[in-house]
Amino acid sequence: MRGDLFDLEEERLGEEIKKRGAGVVLLQLPDGLKPLATRLASIVERAGASVIISGEPCYGACDVALAEARELNADLIIHYGHTMMLRDLDIPTIYFEAHAKISVEKAVRRAIGLLKPWRRIGLVTTVQHVENLEAARRILSSAGKEVHVGNASSILHPGQILGCDYTNAKVISSNVEAFLFVGGGRFHPLGLALATMKPVVAADPFEDRAYSLNGDAKRILKRRWAEIEEARKAETYGVIIGLKPGQKRLKEAFRVKKKIEEMRKKAYLISLREITDQTLRNFQEFEAYINTACPRISIDEAAAFRQPVLTLKEAYVMLGEISWEKLLEEGII
Repeated sequence: MRGDLFDLEEERLGEEIKKRGAGVVLLQLPDGLKPLATRLASIVERAGASVIISGEPCYGACDVALAEARELNADLIIHYGHTMMLRDLDIPTIYFEAHAKISVEKAVRRAIGLLKPWRRIGLVTTVQHVENLEAARRILSSAGKEVHVGNASSILHPGQILGCDYTNAKVISSNVEAFLFVGGGRFHPLGLALATMKPVVAADPFEDRAYSLNGDAKRILKRRWAEIEEARKAETYGVIIGLKPGQKRLKEAFRVKKKIEEMRKKAYLISLREITDQTLRNFQEFEAYINTACPRISIDEAAAFRQPVLTLKEAYVMLGEISWEKLLEEGII
């Protein structure tokens, strides 16, 4: 991936290192930006600090490498590719959003035909393309669409969504008939479809194409209902507590454990940093799991798990606290 596709704020990076007098810097990047790691590391070194490139996966703004930085005695974390979510961390952390320097217009124009059935369109994107939303809005408006951009989040830019936070989409959902997502990959637009239960078209400027997510969403919903039904049969549950800084939900984990036990079934708390089928295979007694960490793990990795791994919302459907219909109305993410 070429560095000229993204605004890496290289001058700011060097200035921040010098200003803070950092000795050891941990450089953290999502997989898509890791090819640029050595380029950024060289800037850190020229600014006078030692740098360690984190090779661990980075799943989002919630996944700041605090434990890794402590182990390495780093006094500063540089976190690329996401909007600031976590504040007042015990190790200073600077977020660099890495906005994309690529036109979205061709991909948005390709999406017009797929949006033909609907007039009122919600417009959303990731942080990489927030600066391009106005251009996308103009194209949609010129095609006769009534365009809505949500601005309800105190953390996100107007129109921005995260893989686990669709506040800016949900706040306008009742006013629109469908959504247009501008950005690369299927992860975010699929989450958008599941969070709003509205038709979603994606315009990918990296591939200059547009496509619908409706078939994907329907298949996932069918599978999620089957997972809930399978989990109902279990007698012993593992309740997963995520150890990543923005995913630790202790209160919710204890609450759902208590609810399961009120059903005269067994539940045990498990702490995990990486929630994979391989890590869960070590526990032979659990017949189903409740995942209180990132809900996308349960949904996107469902095929990889041998046992049902329900999201917290799905667990309350299983327990009879809310109905499946209510969950669909609210969005399963």
